[in-house]
Amino acid sequence: MESPRMWNEPLLQRAFGSFVFTCALMIVLHQAVPQLRTPFVSSLLAATALLLLLRPIQREIRSSSRFRTRVLLIGNHPMAQKFITEIEACPQRGYIIVGLVEETTSSHPEFCPHLILGTINELRTIVSAVKPHRIVLAMSDRRGRMPTAELLEFQSNGIAVEDVLDAYEAFSGKLAIEAVTPGYLISAQGMCKPWGLKANQRMLSFLGASLLLVLFAPLFGFIALAIQLDSGSPVLFRQLRLGKGGLPFKLIKFRTMYPDDNPTSEWARDNASRITRLGKWLRRFRLDELPQLVNVIRGDMNLVGPRPHPVRNITLFREAIPYYVLRCSVLPGITGWAQTRYCYANNLEQETEKMKYDLYYIKHMSLWMDLRILVRTLGKFLSSFTPTQGEPRLQPQVVVHHATERLHSRWRLRESASAPPLPVLRYGSDSEKRSGALAP
Repeated sequence: MESPRMWNEPLLQRAFGSFVFTCALMIVLHQAVPQLRTPFVSSLLAATALLLLLRPIQREIRSSSRFRTRVLLIGNHPMAQKFITEIEACPQRGYIIVGLVEETTSSHPEFCPHLILGTINELRTIVSAVKPHRIVLAMSDRRGRMPTAELLEFQSNGIAVEDVLDAYEAFSGKLAIEAVTPGYLISAQGMCKPWGLKANQRMLSFLGASLLLVLFAPLFGFIALAIQLDSGSPVLFRQLRLGKGGLPFKLIKFRTMYPDDNPTSEWARDNASRITRLGKWLRRFRLDELPQLVNVIRGDMNLVGPRPHPVRNITLFREAIPYYVLRCSVLPGITGWAQTRYCYANNLEQETEKMKYDLYYIKHMSLWMDLRILVRTLGKFLSSFTPTQGEPRLQPQVVVHHATERLHSRWRLRESASAPPLPVLRYGSDSEKRSGALAP
């Protein structure tokens, strides 16, 4: 039986530390701003503090194998491997692959690290044995091979059935732009947003930015003075960024680097030597972004949206990143879905990865999602006060390597007295046959 880890000391320290700091910050705001002393706002602040306390515990419970969602994968589509990699790289999200079902008997002899349970013809027996909660279809060719009757029966028995692209999108929070087609995006109803949603976002962003600008006015003055004393003028940094519809605008930030008229690139990694002593701390706590509240009031940006890219990078991005033009269909933001789910981008590969998150946001954009992003941003701000103890931000190629290594060491077979007999199991070739049931 798995030993309980949810009450370990680091977890409690992390949860309690965030809770105490959040409560202290909210009490200060509650006392400093009389307008916040209403039952509704007080309840909202208390609920936010409670959620921050419970979130680490919730993630620990979901990562326990007893509470994970069991997923059965059907087919050999290339997206199947990407889907497995995402699940294995993020066990705290509560999913586990219980096995693969091939479209036809495999003839290739190489070793396969994933547990192959059989073919589609044996699907009913396999599902009865492994008892999945979800079935994900990753078939490379569905014409005449889709087990429609069986899938409808499974659905009627409470097992969710979904396409691998939809499952990958829902689990990872990003679009698989390397696999989706223009027709898929055209038919995706979420890509076209109603005018009312955009108007509400704009109104709330304007009101929120105006309020924050008043609240943080003393902090603006303090940061400006500190920059002047640390590295001299100018205090502000202005740069042409790409806005909605591809129109450029001047983005405003607190200066965190020594000026350079001809920087080698726009990647933060290539300009690390130019960061000032104060700039290092401003960037860590994201305080250098505060002047962009002025951009929000002007109408260049919203509080939430894809981060605006420097104009000088646009030609490269349009040529190298699929569907990049869709990014300009909405107003950019101070924070966004990609900023809460991924690290700083320091190369084209990482920019492409962030583009997947941006397209997911554009497809699923809503006021509720904007609120989630703002709460996540607050959580990232609070976590910057302590050393990172959570999920590491790995490069995509490192994630693939680690996930594959875990898959090689994880799959083990054991006999199940209660389950009906399974068909022959194969690990990549017919010469490596064993029978049994998959351990949960």
